[in-house]
Amino acid sequence: MSDPLTDRFPPTEQWRRSLATYAKLVRVPNLFTAPPDVILGAAIVSTFGYAARAGTIAGLALASVLLYAAGTTLNDYFDAGEDARERPERPIPSGDISRRRALIFGATLLVSGVGIAFLSGGPSAAVVAAVLAVGIVAYDGALKGSVPGYLTMGANRGINVVLGMAAAASPSVLPMRAYLIPAIVTLYIGSVTYMAESETGATERLAVSIGVAGTSIAAFGVVGATVVTPVSAVGTAVAVALLGGFLVWTGRPLRTAYADPAPETVGPAIGACVLGLTILAAAFAATAGAGWAIAAGSFFIPAAGLSKLFDVS
Repeated sequence: MSDPLTDRFPPTEQWRRSLATYAKLVRVPNLFTAPPDVILGAAIVSTFGYAARAGTIAGLALASVLLYAAGTTLNDYFDAGEDARERPERPIPSGDISRRRALIFGATLLVSGVGIAFLSGGPSAAVVAAVLAVGIVAYDGALKGSVPGYLTMGANRGINVVLGMAAAASPSVLPMRAYLIPAIVTLYIGSVTYMAESETGATERLAVSIGVAGTSIAAFGVVGATVVTPVSAVGTAVAVALLGGFLVWTGRPLRTAYADPAPETVGPAIGACVLGLTILAAAFAATAGAGWAIAAGSFFIPAAGLSKLFDVS
């Protein structure tokens, strides 16, 4: 199979450009937003008396990263025609990687993610990962741009939290209230996905308003979780501080996008909301203990740093 990079550049330059190409393809800053979901899930089940080994959580976090990378890669595979018109700088339309190679890479990531979930967390985790894989393909391949698509994308993030819950317990044995936080994450990312559909083409203030609404629901969710869950004084302080950080991080670009809803303002707002999920996950995790919050929130630093070098949306 011919590789466009191999054909055009000497070996050292090929390696550097190939690394940059794949980093763009998987949206490398976004990959750091996946492990906090898993850590949050493990934190949630800990409040119900279940304990997960650190190794299991780490393995499922890796599976989550691979599945996320598969999603962004397959997104570009399916969107190759649209990207050629509207985002010609992306790896496939720019000629840095062939569409076929992207498909093979994305499929490999998808299968690897499910496999690592099985090796790390057993059958229950593998089932959750497989459901997530189906949701990824469904969104990328058929549902994008529709209400079912927005909900599917949001649900994929909620399922990613459930993947973390599977680190300690089969999701089927948990009470329904254990799924409230994953449901809030679903609504939040669903609203951000709706807003993202306005990033190119005609942009409407309504789309930004939906994103603001989803962010507000997420914020109230943290407050509610802090109220209904027995939380230590330290945990409460950490949750409040992280919630404030989440609102500042997402609020400024959302306010700018609402005041002047255009692609150049909506794009940064989407990026802020995506990266802000790490802070949101940490705030929710703080209700299970400050340690969980630190573990989840630590991923924000590399995510935000890499976002200065690579596109998020």
